Amino acid sequence: MATIVTSVPLEGNATSESARSAVSWPAIFAGAVVAIAATMILVALGSGLGFAAASPWPGVGPSLASFAIGAGIWLIVTQWVSAGLGGYITGRLRTRWTGVHTDEVLFRDTAHGLLAWAVSTVIVAGVALAATASTLNAAADTANTVGYATDTMLRSNRPADPAMTDAARAEIGRLLARPDGLAAADRGYLVGVVARQTGVSPAEAQRRVDAATTALREAADKARKVSSTIGFFAALSLLIGAFIAAVAAAYGGRLRDEDELRVR
Repeated sequence: MATIVTSVPLEGNATSESARSAVSWPAIFAGAVVAIAATMILVALGSGLGFAAASPWPGVGPSLASFAIGAGIWLIVTQWVSAGLGGYITGRLRTRWTGVHTDEVLFRDTAHGLLAWAVSTVIVAGVALAATASTLNAAADTANTVGYATDTMLRSNRPADPAMTDAARAEIGRLLARPDGLAAADRGYLVGVVARQTGVSPAEAQRRVDAATTALREAADKARKVSSTIGFFAALSLLIGAFIAAVAAAYGGRLRDEDELRVR
């Protein structure tokens, strides 16, 4: 077990200080690399499990909310395992501090585990490809939803001028894509456009516009809830990962010092 060392005064209030830094960066980076590798493996495994659970058949497979919760739980599992491995490797590979109080050793080990977790998290977060892809996918989903809503409003068996139909479709898409929703004047105008383009009655055009805007609001609300769920689980998983990395590093460091004392 490490022993307490009393500082020896040199001049005035100056005390002896070790020339070696308390931070063992090689061990930290080694633990970070292990954590990143474990994260990549678990993310790939989670993607495979997600594709296995999904199904192209209606009513089969998990709902979007259930899928989001499952993805969030897998994020926690990923952080738990990868941070634990990275922290443990960091604690076992750091150099032994001689003449340092056991409480200080414990603090340094937990700090090393936290640093290894932070380095791996920053590197993983720096790979912005996944975030960019998610953003592009979300934008594509929004465009598809608006396009489908436009299709439902303009369905008609009556031949129409393609140029006029394309112009109307583009205008309807712009109106539906407004982030603050349709204004009352825009809604009335949209009913008139649908009636003229399809030849249906104003009442039927009104029904189509109401159904399309309701579907868009429901889709936006569902996307908001899914994003909120994933964000909550992501934050929780990071907090758990930081804690597990610190604890694992402290445990690994204690085993490393005990093993060296047994050898001696």
